[in-house]
Amino acid sequence: MVPIPVFRVLRPAVDVCLALALLAAVPALPAAAQAPATAQDAGPTEPLTIRSKSGSHAFAVEVMRDDASRARGLMFRRSMAPDHGMLFDFGQVLPVNMWMKNTYLPLDMVFIRADGTVARVAADTEPLSTKVISSGEPILSVLELNAGTAAKFGIRAGDRVEHSLFKPH
Repeated sequence: MVPIPVFRVLRPAVDVCLALALLAAVPALPAAAQAPATAQDAGPTEPLTIRSKSGSHAFAVEVMRDDASRARGLMFRRSMAPDHGMLFDFGQVLPVNMWMKNTYLPLDMVFIRADGTVARVAADTEPLSTKVISSGEPILSVLELNAGTAAKFGIRAGDRVEHSLFKPH
């Protein structure tokens, strides 16, 4: 998953074109970084809990806090444990666009506000797609889970995500 930086412009079509053009200008990953990755390539994890109407659901998440780790995300990985995920910390609240280029796993993307509430869920995203997936509003973070997880646990807008990144009101 590659987060696409969003710039303030008047028209969404211009926004998408500009973001894609900027990403095209970024140098390609080194050959070693393009090698197929596995679940064993997962880094350190932190606990995260989602509270939905169906209860509390615990996950171990890798947290991507810098540009390099956010750019790589889950690209090239072939599997992820069912109770794991990846949390993208953007460090500020802003509109975010994501895509699935070089990402083999179908994912659910949970867009999260600074207070830890779910803004929206993009379920079952298409692997290897360059289709832009928008946060729909300014957010602080995106949580990627295996596709089907949001439906399985009934995760939806308004649910609460608990992690040290989020500061509830």
